[in-house]
Amino acid sequence: MSKKTKEIHEKVNREENLTRRGFLKATAAVSAAAALSACGSKAAFEELFQRHFKELSKEEIEKIINRLENRYSKKYGKKFSISVKGPIEGTEFAYALDLSRCIGCRRCVYACVEENNLSRSPQTHWIQVLEMEKEKGVDFHHSNLHYSHEEVPHEGHFYVPVACQQCRNTPCVSACPVQATWQEPDGIVVVDYNWCIGCRSCMAACPYGARHFNWGEPTIPAEKVNPDTHFLGNRPRYKNVVEKCTFCIQRVREGLYPKCVEACPTGARKFGNLLDPESEIRYILKNKRVLVLKEELNTQPRFYYFFAA
Repeated sequence: MSKKTKEIHEKVNREENLTRRGFLKATAAVSAAAALSACGSKAAFEELFQRHFKELSKEEIEKIINRLENRYSKKYGKKFSISVKGPIEGTEFAYALDLSRCIGCRRCVYACVEENNLSRSPQTHWIQVLEMEKEKGVDFHHSNLHYSHEEVPHEGHFYVPVACQQCRNTPCVSACPVQATWQEPDGIVVVDYNWCIGCRSCMAACPYGARHFNWGEPTIPAEKVNPDTHFLGNRPRYKNVVEKCTFCIQRVREGLYPKCVEACPTGARKFGNLLDPESEIRYILKNKRVLVLKEELNTQPRFYYFFAA
């Protein structure tokens, strides 16, 4: 075995770099048989070549979950729980945000970071709060993501938090070449991190900038990690995969609100079941001035913005 080939095999064997994309790149210069023989970690080998999550049997899923729970528990010094709970029958989740109440405090951003195990270094935010001028209205081109004021709301401005819009007509799903992302029956668009090849086609297709790529190994302080996770949601991610908001899938499928809803100090954030005629979401859609972002693109979001008055 040449020195170059040995280096490639060693790269494949390092579990932190063992992604499908990394494997394909690394083995381009060597035969598949040689690469397989060099794979020294059975767990890493199985993870790399596991089938699509939607194709796994209950026994295979249980085996994968046990392996991941043990790995995360050892890494972070906490007992991890990874749920695979599916959609709730008769439920289609939707979100509404009162633009007249949002003050731009970003508490939703930091609550999301803690709940969903977002990387602190490099820093990742699933929710991005945009500051806009009242005179210009909703104007993304002149919005300010990096505002810094001693007090908010800043005079003459209003705030538009943006995250995944959980679209019905999903350009991101259509763009994925390996079907690593899809829309669940309850409306949540999810990502199978083990299947993602990191090509970022979904990011290019998303008109809301709501998908985020892990350029570096995500870092979560052990004392800050949330051990209550979902396989398709807030479990710790890998380098070179794409991630996004899932309406806190680990919470809403247990009958709880998304963490950002609970964290909002002004009650600007609303969440509920579109299929329930008595839900607050249905009331808002019927009685308030409602808009969706970039309506002209026909993505048909399940994330609605409204004004209380």
